[in-house]
Amino acid sequence: MPSAADPKAARPPLLTLDDALAQLAAGAAAARLAETETLSTFDALGRVLAAPVTSTIDVPQHDNSAMDGYALRAADVPVAGTVLPVSQRIAAGGVGATLQPGTAARIFTGAPLPAGADAVVMQEQCTALDGGQVRIDTVPTAGLAVRRAGEDVPRGAEVLAAGRRLNPQALGVAAAVGTARLTVLRRPRVALFSTGDELVMPGQPLPPGAIYNSNRFLLRGLLQAAGCEVQDLGIVPDDLGATRAALREAAAGNDLIVSSGGVSVGEEDHLKPAVQAEGELSLWSIAIKPGKPLAFGRVRRGEGAGGAGGQALFLGLPGNPVSSFITFVLAGRVLLHALQGMDPALPRGLPLRADFDWPKPDPKRREFLRVSLNAAGGLDLFGRQGSGVLTSTVWADGLVDLPAGTAVRRGDTVVYLPLSQLLG
Repeated sequence: MPSAADPKAARPPLLTLDDALAQLAAGAAAARLAETETLSTFDALGRVLAAPVTSTIDVPQHDNSAMDGYALRAADVPVAGTVLPVSQRIAAGGVGATLQPGTAARIFTGAPLPAGADAVVMQEQCTALDGGQVRIDTVPTAGLAVRRAGEDVPRGAEVLAAGRRLNPQALGVAAAVGTARLTVLRRPRVALFSTGDELVMPGQPLPPGAIYNSNRFLLRGLLQAAGCEVQDLGIVPDDLGATRAALREAAAGNDLIVSSGGVSVGEEDHLKPAVQAEGELSLWSIAIKPGKPLAFGRVRRGEGAGGAGGQALFLGLPGNPVSSFITFVLAGRVLLHALQGMDPALPRGLPLRADFDWPKPDPKRREFLRVSLNAAGGLDLFGRQGSGVLTSTVWADGLVDLPAGTAVRRGDTVVYLPLSQLLG
């Protein structure tokens, strides 16, 4: 039995990733952002919709031609080779007259179908004749090459739901229904700092025992890609007082504090007691590899700091760069999504073939292996899976989500999570 003095005796059991993510989502949902702003649709890329977009028009507004050709009544062409006089010409943006029986209208893609017509025959199946006539070289059916009014979007339909991040396609849909301005949430405000006396910035001399602070660049970029406003507080020394002061500064005016390093159990890891002194710590470690040490909690704001007191959420990531990356794209993504009213669930994994062996899995922790999709449709494994091998995150285009204790043999089916779906 461990003694009371044994540090292992005080360690809480590891949480499963699913339990940890559920706690993160619930904690962030309770602090969900409510402030909104209205932007031009031109300027809303990457923002999160605060109100749904509903169409006030049919899209398309009129029955129109799906191609260049001739609009006609299908009943007027009982056999291939029927010749019809061309009574009018209708270009996109114009409106034709009612089509008289026994005639055809020259029509172009997107032009409104004239009243009386019920089909369009593509120009490749027609032959223009002298004297303003056209020979129809096929037998059309009613509805041929006609795009019906409202077939894409009917009037009154919700085309974009609140809580979705606006990508270029969504902006295109908003514009298609005539929406010039969009109501979006304000950006999450996030304070970021790193802890560790060993950290120096690129461009500075590298003393013995020091390392360059890659996490500061990595996490700042990940937060910015996720649409956050980032307050960079730099490097905090390994000191309890300095760490507490950094937390107080970070809490003022920010929704979330993200740190890297200092969340283990060493004598120089001060974040745990600092967060407990300045607020509360709800989560300490999770059963994944890489990324076991993780801290989640809240830090009190002083009255008048950033408004009127309250709390900022806190997410403490491990210091090893790959661990920091993995925990951010899993835990940080869920937290930021829930904070903005987005779906916090991880993306659904894809079943793909492993073109590698993984014979010695971790028996207790769920593993996330850095992999890349190869030309044969299988997955290649980066050769070094250590938590300090940051180059693996540049090489990889996804992660294999491997349950604890699961060995992999070449040819097995594994669960693949594309990084493109985990970032942002």
